[in-house]
Order: sequence, then C-alpha cells, then structure tokens
Amino acid sequence: MTAYTLIQLVYSLARFYNFLVLVYCLMTFFPLKPGGLAEDIFMALNRICGPWLNLFRRFIPPVGGIDFSPVVAIIALQLVVQLVVNLLLGIL
Repeated sequence: MTAYTLIQLVYSLARFYNFLVLVYCLMTFFPLKPGGLAEDIFMALNRICGPWLNLFRRFIPPVGGIDFSPVVAIIALQLVVQLVVNLLLGIL
C-alpha cells in the first residue's frame, strides 16, 4: 500500500465519521417513534458517535440548551487526522 493510498484512506474514514456525527446531531432535532426504523438508526449512530462525543461533553456544558461538543469533536478529529497524516508522511 502506497503512502498516498493510506493517506486517502485516513481522509475518507474521517470524512465518513464526520458525516455520521452530523447525521446523529440532525436526528436529535426530530421526535423518534419508539420501535421505529429512525430510532434504530439513531441508536446505531449513538453507539458509533456517542463515545467520541461524550469525551467532549464532559468538559463542554450546553450553552443556552445548545450542545457545542459535536463542533469541538469534529475539529479535534480533523486535528488528529492531520497529526496521523503528518506522521505517515514522516515515516513513509
């Protein structure tokens, strides 16, 4: 696997995870019917995105009822991706 391919993979996975976080956040605005498909999707996204977002929710309280932890989580993910890419470029 070339360095370019590995870097593209890292960027693609980060972009996909950011998309999942965005969908998860958008789903919190809508009421979910218990036992429905939307609730199942929301619960799956919660299992995927919840642990990452909870890291930031511990330190960033909601302001005026608005949770800003997803914004900080996405920024932090981008910083981690840049660090990984820089390490890969330095190694390879």
